[in-house]
Amino acid sequence: MSEKTTPDPLATGNNSAPEPAPTQVPGGTTSEAVASDVALDTAGGQMPPSAVPAATQLRGRDHRDGDGSVLHQIFTGNAMVSFLSVLLAIVLGGILMAVTNPKVAVTAGYFFAQPGDLLTEVIRPYTALVQGSIFNWAGADLAAQLYPITETLTVATPLICAGLGVALAFRAGLFNIGAQGQIIFGALFGAYVGFAWHLPIGLHLLVVILAGLVGGAVWGGVVGLLKARTGAHEVIVTIMLNYIANFLLLFLLTTPAFQRKGSTNPISPFLDSTALFPELLGPQFRLHAGFLVAIAATAFVWWLLNRSTVGFEFRAVGANPNAARTAGINVARSTILVMAIAGALAGLAGVAQVSGTEKYLSGGVAASIGFDAITVALLGRSTPWGTFFAGLLFGAFRAGGVAMQAQTQTPIDIVLVIQSLIVLFIAAPPLVRAIFGLNPRKKKTTTSGTAGSHTGGVKSGAAA
Repeated sequence: MSEKTTPDPLATGNNSAPEPAPTQVPGGTTSEAVASDVALDTAGGQMPPSAVPAATQLRGRDHRDGDGSVLHQIFTGNAMVSFLSVLLAIVLGGILMAVTNPKVAVTAGYFFAQPGDLLTEVIRPYTALVQGSIFNWAGADLAAQLYPITETLTVATPLICAGLGVALAFRAGLFNIGAQGQIIFGALFGAYVGFAWHLPIGLHLLVVILAGLVGGAVWGGVVGLLKARTGAHEVIVTIMLNYIANFLLLFLLTTPAFQRKGSTNPISPFLDSTALFPELLGPQFRLHAGFLVAIAATAFVWWLLNRSTVGFEFRAVGANPNAARTAGINVARSTILVMAIAGALAGLAGVAQVSGTEKYLSGGVAASIGFDAITVALLGRSTPWGTFFAGLLFGAFRAGGVAMQAQTQTPIDIVLVIQSLIVLFIAAPPLVRAIFGLNPRKKKTTTSGTAGSHTGGVKSGAAA
């Protein structure tokens, strides 16, 4: 039996493309769509079929777009996971408060008679939290009603600045645990210039801000220098420098250069009025222009990371320092520079404390801001604006926690429990996705299987 061959159109001079053979699909019918895909992929028979035809790739993308992949990305993205982490922490904190509240146990005894009493007792702590942090609808006048939101913004200001310093270092692959010490040095430099130097209005505040930036940059730059030159781990170095800064501050507050005259307490003199941030809403509120500086710092960090060459180098070093070094980036210089800028941002938080909120320097000027800033940066996913809004949230927790304790006798430590739960869930995104049924791997597997079936159909068509 002679073998039947198909004439080559190139050899015979016939430039017309042969018609693609009909393709059988699983239903047993002829599929013109698959045949057209094969013709498109093989350029009408002029080229061998590719492993993954272009038409199938396009159809796969259309299929994914059609079944809500954009919404799926939104609901499984980092921002949604952060929101769900906060929500889950608040729910668990509410359960904890309800279990430990004796009034809840009493109202639970007659729940079916008056269920509203139990629900009121359960949500009362969070109602007080909102009243103390956002809006007090029981206030006597508009100023009393708006006072909580101004307190939230005031408390959030140093958290935002310090959180930006931590987040910037995170983006460069460094763990800046030393925001506490950098805040102290920023406050130390800024306060000294504020009460020891007497400069004209406008200039004095500017010099105080610059001094605080320099103080924080010096303390952060030391970490970057040790990391770059000796390979010392930044976590150990920053923790030790926190202790050094804290005890150095306590010592200096007992010296004549820093201790207030006529006082036995370790506090500094009040800063000159020219060295203070202006009050934004009048003397009845503590909100000052430092909050505007925090907004400007957030915008600067966003520009630095996303629009500058230096920021690109920071992100490249954070992604892969070896690859960055191979690409010609000076990793040591980037390490020193990023820690100096991160320290300057934390130092700005210290300036906000001494020139805005406290108006003098004390041993507790940093409080726990430097450590809370780590949580703020984590919740904000180390992005500038994410850190900004995370700082607002934690400012609300701090401001509202006092009102919650005063009105409902709920321990303020519950706020710390909620913050700790947030950190726990932020550190375990797969746990949050599993709790809320947001599993991107399942979606990916389903999509891959569908695309595989289309590819298999085209391959069989090509073979036919």
